[in-house]
Amino acid sequence: MVQKLGLNFNKSNFNELKIRILFLLFAVIIFRLGSFIPIPGINAILLSKILFQNHGTILDALNIFSGGALNRVSIFALGVVPYISASIIIQLLSLVVPFFKEIKKDGDSGRVKINEYIRYTTVFFAFFQALLLSFSLPHFLSSYHLVLHPIHYYCFISTISLVTGTVFLMWLAELITEKGIGNGISIFIFIGVVSTLPAIIINTCMQVILGQISLYVFFLILFFFLFLIYLVVYVECSYRQVPIFYARRQYTNRIYSNQSSYLPIKLNISGVIPAIFTSSILVFPATLCSWFDIYAILNKYYFLNNIFIYIRSSNIIYFSVYIFLIIFFCYFYNFLIFNIKDTADNLKKSSAFIPGIRPGLNTEHYIEKILLRVTLIGALYISFICLTPDFLKFFLKIPFSFSGTSLLIIVVVIIDFISQVQTLLLTSKYKNVLKKSNLYFNKKNY
Repeated sequence: MVQKLGLNFNKSNFNELKIRILFLLFAVIIFRLGSFIPIPGINAILLSKILFQNHGTILDALNIFSGGALNRVSIFALGVVPYISASIIIQLLSLVVPFFKEIKKDGDSGRVKINEYIRYTTVFFAFFQALLLSFSLPHFLSSYHLVLHPIHYYCFISTISLVTGTVFLMWLAELITEKGIGNGISIFIFIGVVSTLPAIIINTCMQVILGQISLYVFFLILFFFLFLIYLVVYVECSYRQVPIFYARRQYTNRIYSNQSSYLPIKLNISGVIPAIFTSSILVFPATLCSWFDIYAILNKYYFLNNIFIYIRSSNIIYFSVYIFLIIFFCYFYNFLIFNIKDTADNLKKSSAFIPGIRPGLNTEHYIEKILLRVTLIGALYISFICLTPDFLKFFLKIPFSFSGTSLLIIVVVIIDFISQVQTLLLTSKYKNVLKKSNLYFNKKNY
């Protein structure tokens, strides 16, 4: 791959790449060490047992994304979830609210202001979630033995610790994005998910040894996951290329002929956001029921009790609702992120057109039709990736605890990491070429 890119490695290429990788490793080590620092004044062993009993709730999902920090009642228990929520909300507001639209049009200065609003919103969400988590753990989990100090003192210390941990992670993630490799937030989510893999692998091997999973089923699971990895890599690197031609241009006495190019539309524009939203919505009712002991009330009402049972377990109704929500969030998010009208206007301003399509409104309708089809393909792809492990558990009746969402996150972040490394090497190569050309120019003239 490196030889195909035509990269000539020299000392400066390796030095910059080495520094960035070492900084990334240092930041990851800090993140993992911080996930083992507990909040003062709480019984971590008892909370771990309670969270294990509440498996399948939103706390379980939060524990996975934080790399087990919630299970250990760490200062990093909230992880980067408040930052993700703040980023999504500010992005949506920048597409709907005129105030944020004007800020976004200011270029780099507008981007800096948007990032400031994201940071402030992150602190607000972190404070709200930390306060809710601090009060909910002893009350909603019906175990006052969790708290080793008076409740008000514990809530104050716990809230301050959780907010400080989230703000520190946000600062460290921005440093990774600037001085490391890849997106810092994605790296932290990736590390949180990967940290659960050893326990899952050991548990699966023990089930094979004990005979709970046969060798045939084990190799079938392995084949499916290898196929899913291949499918994720293939789709994430695929684009729908819309052909574009530029009209003839005349500069001074020269007339330049038509130039052709492509408008790339990624098959999966939304990434893993629809999967995260859907999973959160489906586990949220189970979380409320487990916290407020609603199951005891629902047992009196046969109809409502059956609805919650179908939503919680893997069955045809659950799969149908999951696919519907994935498709809904894919269309909702894609049409908010991909501005069709601005794309058509920019093509018209640059004297570009799609063959056989008139510029302006017709181009906008044509791109919209393509986006509708591409989004459907992406939604079905995300549904297949996320539901395949559930299908295996449902039809093969095996106790397997790895989700398709986690697999999607792992592969997508690895692909982004590799592309960042390649971009860094190419940039270093071009910098060296420009430096050499400048030196030659200086020697020639001076």
